[in-house]
Amino acid sequence: MAAQSKVAPLPPWGFAVAGSTGAVLANALVYPLDIVKTRLQVQVKRKPGESSEHTDPHYASTWDAITKIAAEDGIKGLYAGMSGALLGVASTNFAYFYWYSVVRELYFKSQKVPAPPSTAVELVLGAVAGAVAQLCTIPVAVVTTRQQTQSKADRKGLIDTAREVIHSEDGVFGLWRGLKASLVLVVNPAITYGAYERLKGVMFPGKARLTAAEAFLLGAMSKSLATIATQPLIVAKVGLQSKPPPQRQGKPFKGFIEVMQFIVKHEGLMSLFKGIGPQIVKGLLVQGLLMMTKERMELLFILLFRYVRKLRSEQLAKAAALAAATASKAKLAVPITTK
Repeated sequence: MAAQSKVAPLPPWGFAVAGSTGAVLANALVYPLDIVKTRLQVQVKRKPGESSEHTDPHYASTWDAITKIAAEDGIKGLYAGMSGALLGVASTNFAYFYWYSVVRELYFKSQKVPAPPSTAVELVLGAVAGAVAQLCTIPVAVVTTRQQTQSKADRKGLIDTAREVIHSEDGVFGLWRGLKASLVLVVNPAITYGAYERLKGVMFPGKARLTAAEAFLLGAMSKSLATIATQPLIVAKVGLQSKPPPQRQGKPFKGFIEVMQFIVKHEGLMSLFKGIGPQIVKGLLVQGLLMMTKERMELLFILLFRYVRKLRSEQLAKAAALAAATASKAKLAVPITTK
């Protein structure tokens, strides 16, 4: 069965390395879109004819954001905070795929009659894995969001930005800002990977290994569904983790509900979906590339494991043969004594 094909071939850390490698490569390729969608999501939309007292640039669209960031900071501005972001991507995806593999394997072991998990079970498995991953890795996400929204004059390194967060009124717990929203948002990867597994079973039934194009298609479709369903929460989480907007005079938000209320009051209901364009494009490309790379990496690890097992079995056979030969020689070499 298609759902069972990934239970045994690799240990959990093998799936984790494959998934995190694919995620890092995919996010590195589309990182400028990540900067743009974050900037769009934290800015407060101006009303027609309104001028701003603040010096922060305002972006009208994805392309407008790209051109303004490049004009102000150069091409390097589109890659601000990239090292921290990729560290966060690697750690989050390693933790997610590790625990997803663990809970999925435990689920299969608990089944008396082998059967592929239902959509609801896939969502629960993904949510459990996502919650554990978020608890471990959210500090990196908070620091990265701050770096992505800093102006060129205020830009700091990963460690200095982390210190700035810790020295704020929240203290060290500021590194876990947006945790509640992040825990709610575990439904995003849960929907993504649950939809991926279900679509794989429907579109490619019984197929253990997908081609690169098939994996890309399924990854893009599943991520689009998840992004549309969770975009308001994504916007609220970014608002929580970035510096508060000028209108709040430095007062941070207390929770994601307060962020949503602020956005609706100042910008309207549809602004809960601001930045969804680059968010979906980024999601499509990242998820497609991730699943495509992950499938190839898993196959590479499986072949590597088989080769290592083959070498070990050959070495054990040689060692056993050598031990047997040594034992037989020892018997022949024993002197015969007579009384």
